[in-house]
Amino acid sequence: MIGPIDRGMCGLFVSVNFAGDRPAIDDATAVGLRDRLAHRGPDGAGLWRAGPAVLAHRRLAVVDLTDAGAQPMVSADGAVALVYNGELYNDADLRAQIRRLDPRPFASDCDTETVLRAIEVFGEDALARFRGMYALAWWDARRRRLTLARDPLGVKPLYYTEVGGEVVAASEPGPILHHPRLSPAPNLAMLSAYLTTIRTVLGEDTLFQGVLAVEPGSLVRFEEARGRVSRTVRWHWTPAPADEVDEGAEARTREVVGESLEAHLRADAPLCALLSGGLDSTILTALARERLDGLRTYAAGAPGGSENDDLACAAAVASELGVAHERAIVDREAFVQSWPEMVRAMGVPLSTPNETAIFAVASRLRADGCVVTISGEGADELFAGYAAPTVAAWRCSRADPEGAAGGLFQLEANAWVPLGAKRRVLREAALDAAGADAPLVERYQSWFAEAARQAGPFADPVEAHLRLLQRVNLTGLLQRLDSATMLAGVEGRTPFADAVVAHHAQGLPISMKFDPGEAAGAPGDAGGGVAVAAEVRTKIALRRAFRGRIPALALDRPKASFPLPFREWLADQSPALRRSRFAREVFTPEAIDAVSAAPGEHWRLAWPMINAALWGDVWWS
Repeated sequence: MIGPIDRGMCGLFVSVNFAGDRPAIDDATAVGLRDRLAHRGPDGAGLWRAGPAVLAHRRLAVVDLTDAGAQPMVSADGAVALVYNGELYNDADLRAQIRRLDPRPFASDCDTETVLRAIEVFGEDALARFRGMYALAWWDARRRRLTLARDPLGVKPLYYTEVGGEVVAASEPGPILHHPRLSPAPNLAMLSAYLTTIRTVLGEDTLFQGVLAVEPGSLVRFEEARGRVSRTVRWHWTPAPADEVDEGAEARTREVVGESLEAHLRADAPLCALLSGGLDSTILTALARERLDGLRTYAAGAPGGSENDDLACAAAVASELGVAHERAIVDREAFVQSWPEMVRAMGVPLSTPNETAIFAVASRLRADGCVVTISGEGADELFAGYAAPTVAAWRCSRADPEGAAGGLFQLEANAWVPLGAKRRVLREAALDAAGADAPLVERYQSWFAEAARQAGPFADPVEAHLRLLQRVNLTGLLQRLDSATMLAGVEGRTPFADAVVAHHAQGLPISMKFDPGEAAGAPGDAGGGVAVAAEVRTKIALRRAFRGRIPALALDRPKASFPLPFREWLADQSPALRRSRFAREVFTPEAIDAVSAAPGEHWRLAWPMINAALWGDVWWS
């Protein structure tokens, strides 16, 4: 049971009234909206107003636990005010750059001050110098300009909307949707997209009409222009092109990952690691153990698993590495109880079922006194760790060398609810409001074309498929980690999902990441349900880089990530479909009947449909 949610990552809230010289909301309203993020920041709260702007913040103290790191933080001349959520991993290097141009002493060891001073010195170009995970907003009083920005891979979330000349932004949709001038309304195009992709955010679109997400690696600038709010979006980070040269790839991979892990260990609060017993988490645990005394690791899983499940493998790896290890058990009762509670707490559907396992293990480690945890997200998308999808992409790329169907293939091959099944699932009015999924198809096709351009003209066509996976899958997994750990008051850090590691991995030729062997089959066979033989090799550079340096058990273990037997447990929540007024308005009676009668059999329908019903009842019951 979740109970009162009173711990979590930092959260920010911003309101700027471009239509006047005073804020559009009073202090009491601003505090009320800010404190809807109290679970993100139990260690402090701040509010600042000047002119038309209100900036508010909830803090989870991780680096510099004193009041010197309190936010909002304002420049010495009062011209720039900042609210910031995240961690800066190149803080010392950036401070040295700033001191060469601005000799004023720093007042704290908090990286928030480094971010603020960098903005003062470099302006928007400071973003290209940041290495870390962050979502931030700053108000420039001289220019009457509000800027929102997000880290390159999207580890930290940030949402915004504009209503009547007022721009409102927050770390979660909730404070925005509870604004007195806004009423939440479902974005049915995104609801349909969620049924297919189980992503609650795609690009800038969210499940709520008018509420947008700042995309990873981008900034959004707001200014007043001719009596209206002008919005400008630009990218401050660009993926690296692929290279044909692999000389020194193993040594460089080992160096880059090790350096990133060390940077991610910076904290003044207790730190641990999530360990599934697979390749990625084992690499990070082995590296962290060399740098930290008394490292503790944690795993989650269901009871009664096999000798090759996460709980067993994690315990074996921890024993071989000599680290203290604990586990969080997620049984049927815990899964069924925490699922709707998490939806209510976050205000959005869950993405994957094991989000409940991440919350459970985060709760366990927080109870043990840990505030920060290392996690392995990013390695699979950057280094090609998913065997079956990558083999399918290889087949597609050989059947379609020009990539004309690449985006649509990725959408259909990974679909939970296929596009062709939507008319049997969504009522006609809902599907029409969703544009019959045309916006979703167009998005995937344009993203695939962009991924191919970024990979470069000499890259293997599989690289474009891999980069689309980074844009969709990795962003979703990072959002899942943020949401689930946030509910337990834990800051999740991802050394693989790091800009420097990403540039290195993207620069590697596909031969250093993936080899289909003889399992790829005929080039014309690009369908789903790929059978993967043992000769398929994934994450080649990572495996070579750390062979002999981590336990052999983890080196070639098949991919797993705190899996749960959720198909068997769906029946306990399936009555939500019949109870939900929202579900009855958007789903066909036939789909509701089929899922209610046999949720385990129709699990690909049941998981997103039940989630949508639970979500709809939060806002429109």
